[in-house]
Amino acid sequence: MGRLYRAFKISWIIVRYRLDILIPLDKLPAFLVLLLKLNPARLFPLGQHSRGERLRLSLEELGPIFVKFGQMLSTRRDLLPGDVADELKRLQDQVPPFSAALAKATIEKSLGMSVAEAFAEFGSEALASASVAQVHTAQLHTGEEVVVKVIRPGIHKVIRKDIQLLYMLARLVLWLVPDARRLHPVEVVADYEISLMDELDMQKEAANTSQLKRNFLNSHLLYVPAIHWSFTRRNVMVQERIYGVPVAEVDTLMQQGVNMKKLAERGVEIFFTQVFRDNFFHADMHPGNIFVDTAKPESPRYIAIDCGIVGSLSIEDQNYLARNLLAFFKQDYYEVARLHIESGWVGEGTRANEFAAAIRAVCEPIFEKPLKDISFGQVLLGLFQTARRFNMEVQPQLVLLQKTLLNIEGLGRQLYPDLDLWTTAKPFLENWMKQRVGPRGILLKAKEKLPDWLEQVPELPQLAHESLSQLRNWQEDQREQRRILADIRQEMARSRRRTGQFAVGLLLLALGLISGVGEILLPLLDGEWQPWVLVAAGALVLLRR
Repeated sequence: MGRLYRAFKISWIIVRYRLDILIPLDKLPAFLVLLLKLNPARLFPLGQHSRGERLRLSLEELGPIFVKFGQMLSTRRDLLPGDVADELKRLQDQVPPFSAALAKATIEKSLGMSVAEAFAEFGSEALASASVAQVHTAQLHTGEEVVVKVIRPGIHKVIRKDIQLLYMLARLVLWLVPDARRLHPVEVVADYEISLMDELDMQKEAANTSQLKRNFLNSHLLYVPAIHWSFTRRNVMVQERIYGVPVAEVDTLMQQGVNMKKLAERGVEIFFTQVFRDNFFHADMHPGNIFVDTAKPESPRYIAIDCGIVGSLSIEDQNYLARNLLAFFKQDYYEVARLHIESGWVGEGTRANEFAAAIRAVCEPIFEKPLKDISFGQVLLGLFQTARRFNMEVQPQLVLLQKTLLNIEGLGRQLYPDLDLWTTAKPFLENWMKQRVGPRGILLKAKEKLPDWLEQVPELPQLAHESLSQLRNWQEDQREQRRILADIRQEMARSRRRTGQFAVGLLLLALGLISGVGEILLPLLDGEWQPWVLVAAGALVLLRR
């Protein structure tokens, strides 16, 4: 019942804000255009709000999951009209806040002390407010300036309802469109659920933040603020306060003389460093979570906050991803096709040359453009459309990474429109592959494993002795099994002979009895062949068994 009510509420909000006018009619089939024109929602007035405002307000009213979707869209100015993107940008840290009284109540309940006991000063007005939590400034009794992040009251219940609705929609899609199985909609929702639930736990976010800080300790690329663990609980996190320019304020950054080209390229480098060097990446890098340290304008450094959603890949996925990207950079479509088949990402029996030809048809028109005009989003969209022919399956473990890469590319293009994501990433990936599979990489791996190998050297004689003993035991087991098998065969042969003798004896005995009873009917058995002779012969054969 709760899910039906939620579905009804979502439908009502979509109708009330007239989001149907955002659908591009020129891209739809004629029958859908007719349905939309006959849509009863057209009876509702558009009101005074612009289309961007209507979309933003509806997403805010729909809740956290929809706000996050809007945050992601806000970074893709190459996919959205400028006025809509500007309005969605407000979702990054300007979601309507909840009251300071509720924030203080949550803090005091979580910490087990009053706000005055915990902090020397506490800002009642929210510094920033997002879909899941809001932030207040504070000062510790030790004099350190901090920010206090507080989970929205009742947010767990809202998100669980939305997740259940997403599951329902995913299963409905599977029922209506069987071909959607290759997209794994239920698995994608399950991965998204894990990410969202982790984001609702401030202790997990604090742990992620500490890990990211260690990964970039003393780095010129990225700074991560420190966590105050003694004031961090499941619903509250206290973190070092940082000062920087929000990355979305491009005009301010340019006024301060920031090298925008280097800033954009460093964003790409940070992403690939997290994915391939550390295998631990910040997966919610929308502009509301990123600031810029402008102390050295020619060498700007990023500041990252809000590490509630992070991702990692298996070693196999890392290797396949790097090799796929490098093959794309080199326009080696056959290698891309081969890697997809080898990894099982496309249907069994797919011919590499056919798949390569389909990929070439999508990518060549894109690569013919100047590199600065190539969009990774366009490449992904084209590949997904092509993949249907070859039953290519969506990899749920890569969805978070793809979303993050789209965010990074969108952000980079805002900072420096001529950003060449491909050229920036290619040297990094080539270097990573050399370190991984080149001579130096092999030596480094051997060096890492050497202590383990040396530790096992004294045990080698014992291991060899145990292996030889196991081999001898195995050989003895084999001989014993062969002997048992021979005995079984002999017993079966004897059994067959006994069965034959038994049948002959029964036959003679039966003939003898029949002859004795029906002597008149068997005239050939009189004289020397008396019936008792047959009976005796049959009995003798049976006794010999």
